[in-house]
Amino acid sequence: MDNYDDIINMPHHVSKRHPQMSMWNRAAQFAPFAALTGYEDAIKDTAQENESSYETKNNEEEYGIYE
Repeated sequence: MDNYDDIINMPHHVSKRHPQMSMWNRAAQFAPFAALTGYEDAIKDTAQENESSYETKNNEEEYGIYE
């Protein structure tokens, strides 16, 4: 601790120009975010398309219906 003896008991600096950030805004800086916006929707759309295609193919094979 010898390296910090000169500053360890100094008062915390409070800016006169800039107001303190609220705890809410400080926390928001570290909140998780969606890096790939729209990715979940794209996954859901692809899954629905695949399910629909799979059902259509099964119906064609089962009933002998081909488009």
